[in-house]
Amino acid sequence: MSTTQPSTSSNSPDPAAGAVATERGGLRPGRLGVTAIIFFVVAAVAPMAAIVGASPVVFSASGSSAPMVYLLAALLFVLFAAGYVAMSRHITNAGGFVAYIARGLGARVATAGAGLAILFYGTLQASLWALFSVFAHDTIASKLGIDIPRALIMFVVLVAVTGLTMLGIDLSLKVLGVLVALEIVVFVILDVAIIAGGGAAGNSLTAFDPSALAGPGLGVAFLFAFACFTGFEATVVFSEEAKNPRRTIPRAIYGSIAFIGLFYAVTTWALGNSVGNDTVQAAATEDPAGFVFAVAQQEVGTWLATTLEILVVTSFIAMLIGFQNMFARYLYALGRAGVLPHRLGTAAPTSGTPRTAAAVVGIVVGIVLIGFELAGADAYTVTYSWLLALGTTALIVILIMTSISIFAFFARTKLETNPWTTKISPVLAVIGFAYVAYLAVSNYDVLLGGQGGIAQWLLLLIPIFAIAGFLWATIRPSVNYEAELV
Repeated sequence: MSTTQPSTSSNSPDPAAGAVATERGGLRPGRLGVTAIIFFVVAAVAPMAAIVGASPVVFSASGSSAPMVYLLAALLFVLFAAGYVAMSRHITNAGGFVAYIARGLGARVATAGAGLAILFYGTLQASLWALFSVFAHDTIASKLGIDIPRALIMFVVLVAVTGLTMLGIDLSLKVLGVLVALEIVVFVILDVAIIAGGGAAGNSLTAFDPSALAGPGLGVAFLFAFACFTGFEATVVFSEEAKNPRRTIPRAIYGSIAFIGLFYAVTTWALGNSVGNDTVQAAATEDPAGFVFAVAQQEVGTWLATTLEILVVTSFIAMLIGFQNMFARYLYALGRAGVLPHRLGTAAPTSGTPRTAAAVVGIVVGIVLIGFELAGADAYTVTYSWLLALGTTALIVILIMTSISIFAFFARTKLETNPWTTKISPVLAVIGFAYVAYLAVSNYDVLLGGQGGIAQWLLLLIPIFAIAGFLWATIRPSVNYEAELV
């Protein structure tokens, strides 16, 4: 199974591709269409959890202009996507951003990026599992009156999600389809109810006035809005399993950005209208945890608020299923390339599922979580906050490296000559992501919930993982991101 596709390749699927991949123990191509890949992206960004958890912070920092902040974040990803889509026509690889860096900047820099990718996916997943355990415990305790130990819930569901990932992507997709559809439908009901009633602001469009973005809280608001797009890489991580990748992946990339950006913008606009443009900032600051639930109860009723509380938990499960599948395919690609043990670069002969990699993901995340639990760390203020801040910052560095690699790839190969996609958009993306990196570092204490202290030293893991990856590829010249599994 080839891991790259030249620009001259046919758009028609190869009927024998699935059989060949299965015989070699590789991923099974041709199983995922545009909608399926968008489902994985949407599941990974967890719109329900993002709106409930992040939108109050964005409102608190930027007031009623929150919808514009989300659109601004989406615009940055559109800039990045222009060159990204152009390069995707020449690369089909489960290694995601790392495969792009390899083609643009070489194997050693790519392996530095691989170190950062492992850091990003590992820390982000562990942080989300910790936060999930808090929501799940509180919801079960308040709705059912059963006090199940938080850590027990976390590890039992971790085992279940790992098993689901090992069983195959088809089953994961069915579960995701139901969970994602439910959370979207519930927010559509809330949005329609607010818009139909007019809200306190009477459906005012003041929130979309660009001049409102000039407030002092824009940096922090933009940083949290940006973090709501962290599952974007799923569009290419699943490229080897896509139907007609040269058409499917570009559509999935733009489709996911459009859906996520508009969903966040419309929903936050509706929430702001419900509370009132002049009072939404104070309301979100006063009770960030209950902000969205209070709006749901006021606009629709207790039943919707209760449904939202339950679906926040299922939204986390959908997000974790999506990230577990993505991380497993990352480890698979790195095992195949010779960066990690060869065993990780194999897939089940019948289903094409990277079972070993999926199991390792569950074990690694479990070990990290056990370490924090044994240390007595608070699941929200320590495990979640510390690891989320570190993972988000690592992702920003990866995006900068990928943008540079897109520019370098087209400058060297001349495969495409459109200046917008090959030069201008990658440069603008580098500038945009560099600004986000500045915001992340300068507001790192905010990301940590105002804790600072020893947690800030965790940032040193970013250069440590990058340097370790670079040195590893230097002493292992056999690393090959275009390797085939024979």
